[in-house]
Amino acid sequence: MERRRFKQTISLEERLAEEAKRLREKAKALPPGIERDTLLRKARQAETGSHMSEWLRSPELQPPK
Repeated sequence: MERRRFKQTISLEERLAEEAKRLREKAKALPPGIERDTLLRKARQAETGSHMSEWLRSPELQPPK
């Protein structure tokens, strides 16, 4: 069986930032509670992932010696 492949048109960092924004907007509409906290946690994780990806791609990052 062959895998279906497609090329991403938007960078990972941009997709994660967009997801975090979407989750925060969704959380604003909810009353305080478990579901809202879960969405905010996922938004923070997406933002952290975006920052980590940017950091790993940075030209200053040197491999360990």
